[in-house]
Amino acid sequence: MPDTNESRLLLVDDDDVLRETLRLILEHAGFDVVSAGNVQDALKLMAANSFDVLVSDLHMPNDGDGLTVVSAMRHSNPKAVTIIFSAHPQMNAAAEAILAQTDDIFVKPQAPGDLVDMIRAKMKSGTHPPRVVATIAAILEEDTQLTIKDWLSRVNAAGHILPVPLDERKRTDHLPQLFRDLVLRLSKPLPLGSRALASSAAAEHGRLRRQQGYTAAMMVEESRMLQVSIFQTLQNNLHRVNFSHLLLAVMAIADEVDSQLAQAMAAYVTESEVDALSDLA
Repeated sequence: MPDTNESRLLLVDDDDVLRETLRLILEHAGFDVVSAGNVQDALKLMAANSFDVLVSDLHMPNDGDGLTVVSAMRHSNPKAVTIIFSAHPQMNAAAEAILAQTDDIFVKPQAPGDLVDMIRAKMKSGTHPPRVVATIAAILEEDTQLTIKDWLSRVNAAGHILPVPLDERKRTDHLPQLFRDLVLRLSKPLPLGSRALASSAAAEHGRLRRQQGYTAAMMVEESRMLQVSIFQTLQNNLHRVNFSHLLLAVMAIADEVDSQLAQAMAAYVTESEVDALSDLA
């Protein structure tokens, strides 16, 4: 068990007054405290120093939050005790995901002495098992079929919106290739603002949906449900996610799904025009 008097603690909070107050209390308790007022400064300190304890506010302005700091600490100092504190006592569903990343949650305005006791208890127990972190691409690749199943259940439940009767194979034929394209996009990120790669499968999907009797609105609704199912898969795997990569991954997912929808819609419109010309002939 590390001696408190030799333990180095990183304290992260954007509130200058609270950060200074906690620093004095923690130093009085015997910790060697280094503090940061934002996520970026905290990441720089972790890159240059070793820490035994992290205490970070959950909600901070600008880029990142307390979970970003925790995720970085898990990589740089995997044995460190990590504690998130928040002024929002009603964590509800979020608490489980947060606890999957950090060792404990300290809810303000508990007495600062309780925070010291919490840190000491966590250091004494030594029970902070390593988190199994996976990339977003790996998670979506592993859970492709589960995500498709979730999407299919949403589509089937929306029969009033998507009334075209199709068997499961015809309904989901386009999705395996879409997920392969999505995993490739996440594995080899494009610079922000780049056009997504062309997908012949997306174009074929648009032509088929036209032949199957879909309207344009139905295609948009199916795509919206797909994004919901993908984000539900990420929600189910938050305990494995590196939060420092999450925002860019979500942006890439939304861009890729929207791009494939746009390509499918372009093929759908072309197919409609061909049908119209045939009717006139």
